[in-house]
Amino acid sequence: MNTDRNHQARILYYGEHQIAYTLVHKDNARKLRIKVHPDERVEVIVPPNTTDDFVESSVKKRARWIWQHLQDFKSQTNRVLPRRYVSGEPQFYLGRRYVLKVVVDPDEAPNVKLVRGKLTVTLSEAIDDADKRGKQVKSLLNNWYQQKAKTIFAERLTLALFQAHWVSASPSFKLLTMRKQWGSCSAQGNLVLNPHLVKAPKECIDYVILHELCHIAEHNHSERFWRLLTQVMPHWKQVKTELDGMAEFYLNE
Repeated sequence: MNTDRNHQARILYYGEHQIAYTLVHKDNARKLRIKVHPDERVEVIVPPNTTDDFVESSVKKRARWIWQHLQDFKSQTNRVLPRRYVSGEPQFYLGRRYVLKVVVDPDEAPNVKLVRGKLTVTLSEAIDDADKRGKQVKSLLNNWYQQKAKTIFAERLTLALFQAHWVSASPSFKLLTMRKQWGSCSAQGNLVLNPHLVKAPKECIDYVILHELCHIAEHNHSERFWRLLTQVMPHWKQVKTELDGMAEFYLNE
């Protein structure tokens, strides 16, 4: 079934398995490319006027490679267990892994502190119900990440603007928790950034901000867009790969 003229849903058969993929026609594509994403989406990007026979033949040749990548991502996803927000669970901040520690102190207001390699959440009273306790710990952590994100993103945006010579005025940004997207840029040039991004290394944050700033000059993913991004971050592909590889962990709630 076609999603639109340029995005078509297709099926690849690999042994007994069916692999769904999206055929994407792009005017600026120079050759057929296959992308397997961490969320297990498969895209086959082709230049205009590419024949169905060529697409089918090319995809069949790479079927084993596609299947293996899907299994790798599926295995990684299966290792990411739902969080219970209890002591000992891993948490991330600016690319580093920290151990969560939940403590109760009646003399302190509920808070979150990063101390000696541990992300410590203090509750003012003990909560016997595990679900209620987990929800409170999660709420405190989310608020902490939101505050850190506001500060860090503002700092990184200021630095990025020194490179983004095409941006005449500093754009505003707001935070929005998203499940599968790190950021976006409105037609007016205002940015939306995912607060979970603050869990990633600063270089990954820079990549997302520069990516969105490039959309102020070029609103789609044209060849000019990618040239512009490469000018300001020549190694963006490696950074994107690093961010994509950890996305399931950073976005896990």
